[in-house]
Amino acid sequence: QTINFLKDFFKENRQKLDDNDLRSFIDVFMIRQQKESENRNSYFHENNLMASADSMFTAGMETTSTTLRWGMLLMMKYPEIQRKVHEEIIRVIGSERPPRVEDRKDMPYTDAVIHEIQRFGDIVPLGITHETTVDVNFRGYFIPKGTCVIPLLSSVLYDKTQWEKPNEFNPSHFLNAEGKFVKRNAFIPFSAGRRICAGETLAKMELFLFFTTLIQKFKFQVPPNVSELDLDSVVGFTSVPKYQTVCAVRR
Repeated sequence: QTINFLKDFFKENRQKLDDNDLRSFIDVFMIRQQKESENRNSYFHENNLMASADSMFTAGMETTSTTLRWGMLLMMKYPEIQRKVHEEIIRVIGSERPPRVEDRKDMPYTDAVIHEIQRFGDIVPLGITHETTVDVNFRGYFIPKGTCVIPLLSSVLYDKTQWEKPNEFNPSHFLNAEGKFVKRNAFIPFSAGRRICAGETLAKMELFLFFTTLIQKFKFQVPPNVSELDLDSVVGFTSVPKYQTVCAVRR
């Protein structure tokens, strides 16, 4: 279904393609594809366009949906935190109007909760591969130029020297004494270095809109027949919460 969707999207995109108005990565790729159409060794061909778009599409869906699953689970686990998020939503947005991206600056507590969900959930434990460009001596180890390096993001997201209570779900990690949102250098769920996730900006917007809409419309609570929620995860490429029953009550 994803492939068919992308094929239709590419077809429509080509009909509106304008090299003076490049709207996206797809536009840039297609323009370059036209310029190198006679080059048989060009990287810019249809298969690579499909592969690149499919990778971004799939990666964005998987990580965003996993983060929201962690969000629902943690809101059931910590109802007092969920209550504070809902109060801020009602105060800033109300119960009827859909959330907008620009609301985030006025909702520091909700923003902090979303960031803490990403940190605590540790959605992608390993970052994308990097390579050393020079010889490096690091903590007694010699790392030669050209060595493949894979950052372990978990080690930073749970670092005791960087977080006050790394093993607890604590939105205060991202709030100052006045309750304003604060950025943390150790918050690196989108990988580290120059080659971080290309979809970071989009992911932040999506998470804010989806999460606030869910809490605006539903109260998440522990099902009647469940005594304790399991916060253990199933670790693969992503760290996914175990499947559990979610009780969502319309507000």
